[in-house]
Parts: sequence; structure tokens; C-alpha cells
Amino acid sequence: MPWPQVYDPLHNNWLSALLAALPILTLLGSLALLRVKAHLAALLGLSAALAVALLGPAMPADKALWSVGLGAAYGLFPIGWIILNIIFLYQLTQAAGTFAVMRDSLTGITR
Repeated sequence: MPWPQVYDPLHNNWLSALLAALPILTLLGSLALLRVKAHLAALLGLSAALAVALLGPAMPADKALWSVGLGAAYGLFPIGWIILNIIFLYQLTQAAGTFAVMRDSLTGITR
């Protein structure tokens, strides 16, 4: 059953926009002001986003958790794909003996 998304849960554009910005402000504020490590700041932002979704427009908990899982997969898949390709490139250059040439040319760019 689809859930009808409410774009103005507080019936005030400004308050609803502030409520929607709360997860971003939590993430950036914890990184910049509180100097929290990035992975912990991301979890704080995720917690704030879940709280806003569950309490603001009253999103069903199963759909909120499902969106967390889909968001994690959407974010982690490209990172994993890049790491897989880097491992493949490293093994290829090691086997061909050209890793030292690549390392020397990359370190020669800067001091």
C-alpha cells in the first residue's frame, strides 16, 4: 500500500522547511562544531532523519526503515564498485611490474 507523502506536515512552509533541514544541520553541525568523527556524525544525521520522518509527517516505521536500507545500498554500492576496481588495478600493475613506475610518476607531481 503506497504512503501519501506530506510536503507540509506542520502546515507552515517555513517550519516544515526547518524540520526538513534538521538532519542536514545535525550532520554538518556535529562535524563542524562538535568535531565528531564522520561515521558517528552520519549516524547522528541518520537518526535525526528517522526522527523527522517518523514524528513530522508520521511516516510508517516499516517504510522509514526500508528507505534507510535502500539509501545505504544506494550509497555503498558505488563506493564498493570503486574499491573493487582499485584492487583490480593494483593487482594488474603488480603482476605487470608497472606499479613502481606509476608510483614514481604520481609522487613526481608534487614535492
